[in-house]
Amino acid sequence: MNLSVNSPALYGPVQDDLRLVDDALDRISRVENFPALTDMLAIVLGATGKRLRPAIALLGGTFGEYQAERLVPLAASIELLHTATLVHDDVIDRADTRRGRATANSIWDNGPTVMLGDYMFAHAAELVATTGDIRVIRLFAATLMKLASGEINQDLSAFDSRETLKNYFSRIGGKTASLFAAAGEGGAIVSGAPEDQIEAMREYSYNLGMAFQIVDDILDFSGDEAQMGKPVGSDLMQGTLTLPSLLLIERSPVNNPVQTLFERRDDGDLQTAITAVRESSILDESHDIARGFRDRASDALAGLPPTAARDTLADLLQYVVTRSS
Repeated sequence: MNLSVNSPALYGPVQDDLRLVDDALDRISRVENFPALTDMLAIVLGATGKRLRPAIALLGGTFGEYQAERLVPLAASIELLHTATLVHDDVIDRADTRRGRATANSIWDNGPTVMLGDYMFAHAAELVATTGDIRVIRLFAATLMKLASGEINQDLSAFDSRETLKNYFSRIGGKTASLFAAAGEGGAIVSGAPEDQIEAMREYSYNLGMAFQIVDDILDFSGDEAQMGKPVGSDLMQGTLTLPSLLLIERSPVNNPVQTLFERRDDGDLQTAITAVRESSILDESHDIARGFRDRASDALAGLPPTAARDTLADLLQYVVTRSS
């Protein structure tokens, strides 16, 4: 099936309820008697993304008793948490744009933007609490710690060409895949799905998240700047080693263009490193690794009953590894 993020078939049986998630986020962006905060939230929440994480939460909820009044707040909290991490990332990276739009920190400077991210984290926690499920609340807290650990890991290893593949996989597992896993597992828990299906959703979602991040890292070298809304090579410019650049270092440990870039921080060295990756088989190898995580996620689906939601989850696997933005 040829799916895109704009396809009405992308999220199958939960497509309509994703509009309820958008409605919830719209309500969050309207803060009574605080127009400045309302403006800030409108900027960061108005940049509609793929909504992949909240969709997974809703799809996970189909394997038990589907209750939109409990699942929609959970799905909205997942998206709010994700967006809050991006707000903080933009401060750390000193990014001026995201998805082709001005970032909050480029408009209001770092201090207010950090507090905006904190406000969103707190609001996400409040939304999770409305589920009334202590297990999901604890899952949310554990996930937030994993997200923070992944970001700390990335920041402390910036411009360090000695990073290993093991550390890379651990980092993206914390920074990206953990939130996917919380979405799928949380949705299944809230709906009261059987334990084996909760575990199947966690495994599926975690491995989907790993594949998603690896494809993101591939697109940082091969993607179209207009589609991505950011410059090609952004990760390397920030000193972040990803799978393609790590494979390049592994292949050429001496006189490596990535190491030269990290030493000199020169735009010409950046282009040399990008070209070296593009002209090798590294992007194909990276896609193979992403497909390996996709296959693990596909295997996890065997633990779920045959439903329209499971079919949608299977279709999402192909979308994630073939997307171009």
